[in-house]
Amino acid sequence: MQSLTNTPTRYGWATIVLHWLIGIIFIGQFALGVVMVRTISQRTSFELIQLHKSIGFLLLGLIILRIAWRFGNAVPALPASVGTLECRAAPLVHFALYAFQIALPLSGWALVSVSTLEIPTMPFDLFVMPNLPLAESDAAENFWSAAHWYLAYAGIVLVALHIAAALRHHFLLRDTVLTRMITPSSGGE
Repeated sequence: MQSLTNTPTRYGWATIVLHWLIGIIFIGQFALGVVMVRTISQRTSFELIQLHKSIGFLLLGLIILRIAWRFGNAVPALPASVGTLECRAAPLVHFALYAFQIALPLSGWALVSVSTLEIPTMPFDLFVMPNLPLAESDAAENFWSAAHWYLAYAGIVLVALHIAAALRHHFLLRDTVLTRMITPSSGGE
């Protein structure tokens, strides 16, 4: 029987599901962001922006849950074949991924909060999300727009490097780094 929690050698179902769900949403949000700003129809663009904001709040909640889950569960040790430098770099890379995944939706929230357009944000049309207590201005909107853009591109580069590293481990080093994020631990491990 597979375990919900991590073991010393493998990840559990909760970690695996959150990892892949957040990864897919993060990449999807990047693609949606690119499409929404290039859409000619104002109505379609508006609807895509609202969807982007809704998914952004979902992503923020999931990443907070993921970080909380990580603090509450053991992180499986890397295989013995992984070198010392890589063992030291891995936690830093994960911290950077978490930081970008928190900073990106927060910068989007800041952007809509300072916008002089004052368009309410209604995640999935369920409720009005209050704005952050930031002053509205064109200058602030320009700042947060640029911050959100740079964070998005830096984040997607970081995700691409993360994927490349996982594929390197699987196909070149032939170790268990990738497979343990696909196959959950069993209760007996």
